[in-house]
Amino acid sequence: MLTWEPKATCGAARRGVLKTDHGSVETPIFMPVGTCGSVKGLTAAQLHDTGSRMILANTYHMLLRPGPEIVRELGGLHSMMAWDGPILTDSGGYQVFSLAHMRKIAGDSVTFRSHIDGRRVELTPENVVDTQHQLGPDVMMQLDICAAADATREQFADAMETSVRWAIQSRDAWDQRGRKSVQGHSQALFAIQQGGIHQDLRRESAERLVELDLPGYAVGGLAIGEGHEVMCHVLDEVDELLPQHKPRYLMGVGEPRDILAAIARGIDMFDCVMPTRNARNTQAFTWNGRVKMKNAKHARAAEPIDPTCTCYACRNYSRGTIRHLFAANEMLAPTLMTIHNLHFFAEFLAAIRESISAGTYAEDSARWLAQMYPGV
Repeated sequence: MLTWEPKATCGAARRGVLKTDHGSVETPIFMPVGTCGSVKGLTAAQLHDTGSRMILANTYHMLLRPGPEIVRELGGLHSMMAWDGPILTDSGGYQVFSLAHMRKIAGDSVTFRSHIDGRRVELTPENVVDTQHQLGPDVMMQLDICAAADATREQFADAMETSVRWAIQSRDAWDQRGRKSVQGHSQALFAIQQGGIHQDLRRESAERLVELDLPGYAVGGLAIGEGHEVMCHVLDEVDELLPQHKPRYLMGVGEPRDILAAIARGIDMFDCVMPTRNARNTQAFTWNGRVKMKNAKHARAAEPIDPTCTCYACRNYSRGTIRHLFAANEMLAPTLMTIHNLHFFAEFLAAIRESISAGTYAEDSARWLAQMYPGV
């Protein structure tokens, strides 16, 4: 069974080790997103070389195509992705939010029209667990409802109440399947706290979910337009509400300043499409802020994206070359940028872990913010 072992603290910031059947990873950790069973443009070997150690795939998209039965027949996600490290799958709950115009919630089910072929798709707490049981990740997420940032208090309360009820149903389905994947590996179920920006709803959600004694807990319903300061306010109570001896996962957050703020409040795990999506849109992350490779000033630039970076792209290609590859629509361009961005995020989180161990996280965090967000 998945466990989390603390190694060091600095204030509420925590360093630890997450142990799974597919190996151990250090936390805090950033997980690249492989929505359809692939981190776009990279092989598993390239992904590993960036320093990435745990990745995420999307249950909703894998359910639609190729389907859990085919994934099972192909040996599960680890085999399909040629990835021997830990994998987390989300539940499809984000699609309940993002595809609100295409879905209907009735009782304990959500129905969609597939964005691929228009067929009717139903999600329930039980069939989402069963799908993830077949996909074979190390961590599976409960089905939940995320209310929109501008929702009313009543809507936030309804979403929280439903999410708690679905967590119980997910726990029961997880138990019925022996807490193991079809492939025979241990699977951990994480519950998801909801409640929007309302601290009393967040508190009630956490208290009721903690009673389930699950292997880990996630904070959902943030990074959907509420803004950095509001997000920080919501996270201020996380360290008091969620168990000290279990991992805490902030879903869908990848902005570096948000990561720094969340770690200072006790969060251990992150995922986001930001580094890979921004890479495909010519934007590189560096310790000194972002670099837009499409800018004409890089056309003759012989230096790498970041002279201090040791990734494959920075060791072998200039800014001018990468800009040309984008202009020529060469597939290599987004691949090189994705390698760089994921290397940066892995290096960023590694530096954070060392800072926590050294007891200097507050000072280091302030310095990194000043470098990455000058003038903010």
